Amino acid sequence: MINSNLFTSSILESNPSVSISIPTYNESANIERVIKGFLATEYQNLIEVIIADGGSNDNTQEIVKRLSTQDSRIKLIHNPLKVQSAGLNLILQECTGDIFLRADAHSDYAPDYIEKCVEALLESKALNVGGAQRFAAKTPFQAGIALSSKSILGSGGAKYRDPNYNGYAETVYLGCFWKKALTEVSGYSTEATANEDAELNQKLLKKDQNVIYISSKIRVWYYPRKTFKSLYIQYFKYGRGRYLTSIKHSIKSQIRGIVPFLVISSITLLLLIDLLFPRLGLPMVILVILGLLLPFLESLRVTLKSRTSFESEIWRGDKGKIPSFLSRWFFCGIVLLTMPIAHSLGYAYQLIKHKILGLNGW
Repeated sequence: MINSNLFTSSILESNPSVSISIPTYNESANIERVIKGFLATEYQNLIEVIIADGGSNDNTQEIVKRLSTQDSRIKLIHNPLKVQSAGLNLILQECTGDIFLRADAHSDYAPDYIEKCVEALLESKALNVGGAQRFAAKTPFQAGIALSSKSILGSGGAKYRDPNYNGYAETVYLGCFWKKALTEVSGYSTEATANEDAELNQKLLKKDQNVIYISSKIRVWYYPRKTFKSLYIQYFKYGRGRYLTSIKHSIKSQIRGIVPFLVISSITLLLLIDLLFPRLGLPMVILVILGLLLPFLESLRVTLKSRTSFESEIWRGDKGKIPSFLSRWFFCGIVLLTMPIAHSLGYAYQLIKHKILGLNGW
């Protein structure tokens, strides 16, 4: 068992050194803002910001190189495998800080993000801390995703989606770790190309149940996918990653992740039974209609509940282009319908690949 007290010795409690880790691919629109935001911190012991780039074909690397000439703490390394987990592992090998703070190029961070992460890490005695995954939007479709995160259909009741939650959990958004803890569990799994955070946290949880902590004081805002296609692909990959994690770790902690698959596969099975045995008279038409209506009814509830706070809490785009109530309701409904279907199909794809074709990897 990892003894978390080992990571909060008297030496480390005095401004432990922090290495920021950012895996990137084609992030020229965001990377300079994110790096400069971290460098503006008041925390006194930020020693490096390391970017692992997966071969961007925009000018992400040129931006990072230019910034590195202005501040020696900025470092660029090449990630030949391109996937985030591989890039994070490369940074883990390279970094020298006591704390490994994982960051994302398409997120916004509160000015005190580093300070609050270090504070939570020291006070909670955890090995990994983070804040809730708050959502921000600059387009109507992103607004729909952001609103969907406020529904149990969109979040599955996950603690890391609740901005008011304080306490231990099974995973966090991004994460701030003691580097030694990451090294002891061999870092991220490169097989978990779309579920690397949850998979890593499962390895930590096997050592001790109270090692992952969420603090409402840690504030970060995530910009979701901009198109239907990219959202579908994202959740299809999440489904695949969820299955791989579920066969590698205890199924008990994966129930929330397999619920979409169980529900949709059950409906599909009933449809097949109704097709093969029509005399049973299963009310499939009613079930299908209800299944299609439910996301839009839930979307209406969420959109109504958020109508007064949408502009201040979610919208980061042009103030003159705030999406209408109808637009927000429609896109939220589409998202709530898309995410479980894509996740379930990805889960089913990986299950068939494993159980029928005998292939275990990605």
